[in-house]
Amino acid sequence: MKKSRHSEEKIIGILREAQGGMKVKDVCARHNISVQTYYGWKRKYGGMQVDGVRQARALSEEPSAAR
Repeated sequence: MKKSRHSEEKIIGILREAQGGMKVKDVCARHNISVQTYYGWKRKYGGMQVDGVRQARALSEEPSAAR
């Protein structure tokens, strides 16, 4: 799997810029991402807080003890 250039925390910050009133096209140009990438991130991370992303990552990396 390809490693992302942006961390989840940075992605949420980019999504918040567009929610704050900037046009999506302007946000994408500023951060050098495509509009399709923006909407993919919005579908995946939309409505999440940074703490929520960290908790989800911690749960997914946690070894399974119920084997």
